[in-house]
Amino acid sequence: MAMIRLGDTEFGCDEAGSGPVVVLVHAGCADRRMWDHQFRTLSERYRVIRYDWRGYGESGDATGEFAHHEDLLALLDAFEVDRAVLVGSSDGGKISLDAALTAPERVTALTLVAPGLSGYEWPPSMPARYRERVHSVIGVDRLRSYRAGEVETVDVAELEAYSEAETEFLVAGPGRTRGDLTPQVWELALKMDRLLNERSWTGPHGSDRGLRPPAKGRLAEVEVPTLIVTGTADVPEILEVSDLLAREIGKARRVEIPDTGHLPPLERPEEFTTALTDFLVSL
Repeated sequence: MAMIRLGDTEFGCDEAGSGPVVVLVHAGCADRRMWDHQFRTLSERYRVIRYDWRGYGESGDATGEFAHHEDLLALLDAFEVDRAVLVGSSDGGKISLDAALTAPERVTALTLVAPGLSGYEWPPSMPARYRERVHSVIGVDRLRSYRAGEVETVDVAELEAYSEAETEFLVAGPGRTRGDLTPQVWELALKMDRLLNERSWTGPHGSDRGLRPPAKGRLAEVEVPTLIVTGTADVPEILEVSDLLAREIGKARRVEIPDTGHLPPLERPEEFTTALTDFLVSL
């Protein structure tokens, strides 16, 4: 484990191995620990870097205005990396894609795992699902108060209930329960989600200015080989984003992992790592 300073913020990160560079960008419901299996395995033949976004894990708080994809490119500079394969999960996929559109000469290939997409507007069914399955656990008004920094002390029971609901909804998937996950996967996923929610509810709130113009509508500009990985038990609206990327990115290929939720690298580490390694070898 190491800390690296990018601008005015310290970032938690890890580096191991040698060879072509692979950078792992975690999901918005996790931190860099979700890549434990891939970090160990890939480092046997690649130089692997993983890090926590600002405001996540061991990294400093997200304050002021920033851009997550610019942090990723700054990380490449700090590690003196000219080009890398970017592997991003969920909103980490969105960050990786935005970085590739900003500096295409820095990116050898992309692996996007149930990715988000900047500029994409969710259909009404998505926030409705979230309200029903997650927000309703503590109530929308209470959640709004937490996010606005209006609550001085976090209610531990509310934090736990909200994090459990969010982890079950995303990591297990809307059609499954926590019982479909191994105890080890459930415990780590919940631990990561609890930490990010606690920081979000109690810490400063920065502003991610994002990519302008956003990636939606620019997918034809992505010219590098791209692997898109999804779990078949993921939220349907999230899977629709992967469908869009698979159609519009010219060199995209798709891998589906059965009976798997939103975080295949964590839930099905062997299957995901095999798919990723096969892709890397093909490059």
